[in-house]
Amino acid sequence: MTENKKKPNPIDIHVGSRVRLRRNMLGMSQEKLGESLGITFQQIQKYEKGTNRVGASRLQAIATILGVPVSFFFEDAPDMPSVAGGGFREDNATSYVVDFLNSAEGLQLNRAFVRIADAKVRRRVVDLVKALADDES
Repeated sequence: MTENKKKPNPIDIHVGSRVRLRRNMLGMSQEKLGESLGITFQQIQKYEKGTNRVGASRLQAIATILGVPVSFFFEDAPDMPSVAGGGFREDNATSYVVDFLNSAEGLQLNRAFVRIADAKVRRRVVDLVKALADDES
């Protein structure tokens, strides 16, 4: 018996991971996003894994619901030619941010941090984390 399954396209996987990233950043469940789109959470799972391709109109609806431009889903996509000149942008400069926010700890830390209203307290938290990271070195 031959394996007939097609592998997901790397761009579809990337777009799906960006949908998951943004949905998690907002604390939104797959079920809630699916309800907003009139589809099942299973379909959202397939989009997020890249097994099902997101159509243009559906991607626009997802972007609207998640409060980001459609271009958000393609940032740092694999095998994408960089914009001519690239400015001061570094290759994969945001990949560490995506990795951080895809981790449970990173997501929890980010959610808690943005709830700190006092800018001075936020600055002290950053200083604390830097000091702890330096101690680990």
